[in-house]
Amino acid sequence: MSSHEAAPPAPPRRNPCCLCWCCCCSCSCGSAGVESPSALCVFVVCRCHHVLSVLAHTWPQRAEPPSSAIRNEERRRAWRASRESRPQPLPSCEVCATPSPEEVQSWAQSFDKLMRSPAGRGAFRAFLRTEYSEENMLFWLACEELKAEADRHAVDEKARLIYEDYVSILSPKEVSLDSRVREGINKKMQEPSAHTFDDAQLQIYTLMHRDSYPRFLTSPAYRALLLQGGSPSSTEA
Repeated sequence: MSSHEAAPPAPPRRNPCCLCWCCCCSCSCGSAGVESPSALCVFVVCRCHHVLSVLAHTWPQRAEPPSSAIRNEERRRAWRASRESRPQPLPSCEVCATPSPEEVQSWAQSFDKLMRSPAGRGAFRAFLRTEYSEENMLFWLACEELKAEADRHAVDEKARLIYEDYVSILSPKEVSLDSRVREGINKKMQEPSAHTFDDAQLQIYTLMHRDSYPRFLTSPAYRALLLQGGSPSSTEA
């Protein structure tokens, strides 16, 4: 080749995927002027696994060493797989609680009284499971646990797990939230706190109150609890 001839143009630089350690993938990270290590992978094509996926995470990821990021991702996948492969057991404190007849009757007075009772939450959760809406109670309980957490690192991890389990559009346990609440969560997830899901928790609480609670009160399960505990009038009679 003559020294005066122009050299052939270099092939375009491929952006290796930040989530794949086989280095055969490409994604949007580092492209289109995005060079930040915290950029999100929104479109991933993995040739070695023949996978096409869209990631629903909308919070900035902290830059981690490749080995650390891989280990963390593997732990999250294993944790999610174990949760999705079996029904979630009721907490032992709610399973073992034996409500009094008066307590069972009080659940019909207000939804707040039902939700303040460990046994009431257990009975209502078992009912929601029969209606395939148990994720609403699971989400509410997870938010309560998050608000009781004081450790900053634990708050961060629990918030991300709650997002992945109940807010992500890819989760089989996604709860029903309106767009306004979802947008608020997405902004707050940039700096998660114990109150990141407060608006969403209230919305799900209201949904359970208006939709599921009236059916629970007329369900055979609740009537059986009333008969099993007995009522003061029937006892006196």
